[in-house]
Amino acid sequence: MTLDIVWLFRWFQESVMAVPGRVVALIFILFLFLLPLITTDPSALRIITLTSIFALYAASWDVLSGFTGQVSFGHGLFFGVSAYTSAMLNKYFLLPVWVTIPIGSFGGILVGLIAGIPALRLRGFYLGLVTLAFPIILAGIIFVFPDVTGGEVGIYGLTRLSGSPTLNYYIIVLIMICSLLIMYKLTDAGSKFLRTGLIFRAIKEDEITARASGIDTMKYKLVAFGASGFFAGIAGGLYAHYMRVAGPSTLELFFSFSPILWTIFGSMATIYGPVAGTFILFPFMEIIRFSRFGEETRYIFFAFILILFLIFMPEGLTVWVRDKIEIKCQRCKLINIMTRKYCRACRAPLHMEEENYLIKEKGGTN
Repeated sequence: MTLDIVWLFRWFQESVMAVPGRVVALIFILFLFLLPLITTDPSALRIITLTSIFALYAASWDVLSGFTGQVSFGHGLFFGVSAYTSAMLNKYFLLPVWVTIPIGSFGGILVGLIAGIPALRLRGFYLGLVTLAFPIILAGIIFVFPDVTGGEVGIYGLTRLSGSPTLNYYIIVLIMICSLLIMYKLTDAGSKFLRTGLIFRAIKEDEITARASGIDTMKYKLVAFGASGFFAGIAGGLYAHYMRVAGPSTLELFFSFSPILWTIFGSMATIYGPVAGTFILFPFMEIIRFSRFGEETRYIFFAFILILFLIFMPEGLTVWVRDKIEIKCQRCKLINIMTRKYCRACRAPLHMEEENYLIKEKGGTN
């Protein structure tokens, strides 16, 4: 037992505390869990709860478009299908929340696989236009069958996740964190257990070369669509039961473009970038919304901030911050804090003299 504790402490010290980015993530998670103890303001909890749902939604888009390069302009389709599926099962069949949300998420997988079929033939801008059409088609179907879908009003009066706003908050935050960890490992190119992250990047960089090397690119593109649809579906089901309504607003064009903007702001192909972008932009927009003239001006502020960040931080906020606090050893590829002079593992120089060191080492081996 003592040896296990010592091993766990060493692993935590070497794998978490030694990497600045992971320390920031740990602080962020602790902040989320301690927030209800800091404030009991229902408005604050509501904003952060919705932000957690949308962070999961944005990260699911990053899995598909950021890592695999499959441009999707209609990501609201997965969110909306799951929201409506969960709402119908709860409203008409009286199924409990913990049954409707998983079923709605699997509905997201099914729709993701269907939407992924055009990806087998189309790429880039053309694929984006096709995906943009899907939520428009679904919105049309909703208005054709108002007796079932609720039409413009939607399906309302759904069962709550729980009877307590604080418990709702913890449920959603915990689901978000677990889902983000799964997506992070799924897309991790350095994973020892999964090859999906490496293959997704290969497809994004050069699909023809990836196919020539023996990778079944069609299968993995469908995997990306299915995984993205699943996690967007979880967000959609949580949103429907938290707001107690599933309406056509989830299929509007801006709702599909929102995760794209949050992800670009935070940094694409990172998983944590969409989370940072959502947790900065969405609360900021909500705060402006409740200020004087906020409803009319919040999108102006949003566009202005986005343009500034795209000019000065084209790779996104988190990549810019990461480059300021972390440095990767060119010899052993281990991440170190920027202030270190030598690598914590192989002791190779990390900064200005590193290149000369590598040249000398190469010359010595020759």
